[in-house]
Formats: sequence, C-alpha cells, structure tokens
Amino acid sequence: MDYTNGLDTGEQAPSDTADQRGAPRFVSLIRAAKLVCGQGEFVCVIRDVSSTGVSIRTFHALPTDKAVALELQNGETYELELVRSDGFDASYRFAAPVAVDRLIRENWSYPKRALRLNIMLPLTVTSLAGRTEAFTVNLSQQGSRIECDHVFAIDQRLTIGCEQMPDVRCKVRWRRDANYGLVFEDTFSLREFAMLAVRVQCPILVQDTM
Repeated sequence: MDYTNGLDTGEQAPSDTADQRGAPRFVSLIRAAKLVCGQGEFVCVIRDVSSTGVSIRTFHALPTDKAVALELQNGETYELELVRSDGFDASYRFAAPVAVDRLIRENWSYPKRALRLNIMLPLTVTSLAGRTEAFTVNLSQQGSRIECDHVFAIDQRLTIGCEQMPDVRCKVRWRRDANYGLVFEDTFSLREFAMLAVRVQCPILVQDTM
C-alpha cells in the first residue's frame, strides 16, 4: 500500500467478538502524523485507531525512547505506550482513553496545514543577488519557515539547500521580521520527507533500511 499520497479515509470496522482489545476498531485510516520523543520528531502513518490504542507505520526503524507521543497535523498530542512492534509497524496504547471521533476528524482551532516538523537545519539561500546563510525553524513537505538576516521580497524566488537536503526551489510567501515562510516548487513525497527527518535527527534509525 502506498502511504505517500496523503489520502485520508476512516471507516468503522464491523464488530468482532474475537477482538480482545475491548474497543471498536477503525480501518483504512491512512493519515500522516508524527511520533515525538527525545530522539526527535518522526513521520508516521496512522493505520487504525480505537479509544484505547493506535497502530502506525514508519518509514524506518522505530524510535527507541519509551516516552513517545503521537502528534496530529492540527497539533493535538496523545501520550503512547508501546504494546508491540514488527519492523516498521507498531501498536501503541494511549496513556488515557481518547475520543476516537475527535481524533479521526481532527478538529481544527486554526486553519488546516500540512504536517510540520520542528527541525533546525543550517541552510544556504541562493537568490539573484547572491548567497546568504539561514536556518530552518520548521519544515513540511510543501514548505518551510526559515530565519535569515537578509531581506527578501514577497514572491521572490529562492533556492535553499544544505548537506542533508538537496537544493529546493521555493518562493517567499510571507515575511515577519527575520522570519520567512517559503513554499516549495519541488515538494517532497511523504517517504522522502520522513527519510530526511530521520537522517537529520537520528541516523541510527535508518541504518537498517539502507
């Protein structure tokens, strides 16, 4: 199954008396989220969920920290306890029961946005005026917030890149003091985004996938 296209569906599974997990399961829930722990923030795909637990799939070895949380695209966070893992698949128990409908529908207090990772990367920013240095404040498949002392204009085209990330063409969408919101012209697939994140934050988790 391809988890890189960002499709999102939720369908309640039929009641199964053989299911000992004690809560109705939801299947075909294909949604990007992130696992947050001391090792970093890692992209995952939610596969099914109940009020007591969730199963996810990553694109690399699972983080080994015991204290881990699931964060949705709307910023809601749920503390997790690992139940079982098999390769890149894992089942977690919620530290406290959750409202499944709320999790599935992801209520938004703010405008919906893409999954973002709080990753700081040193960048070289190239424009027609030359090159300057910057760093990322956060990063998504479609864009990034950067901090840079150089002044750029709204809609100005730039190229950003660094040792860990190939050059990406982008455009300035907004500016606030030394902070800029960039939208990428060349977007990352979910897998590319996940692998970039793990290589930057905890490369040991990707060694087994090489």
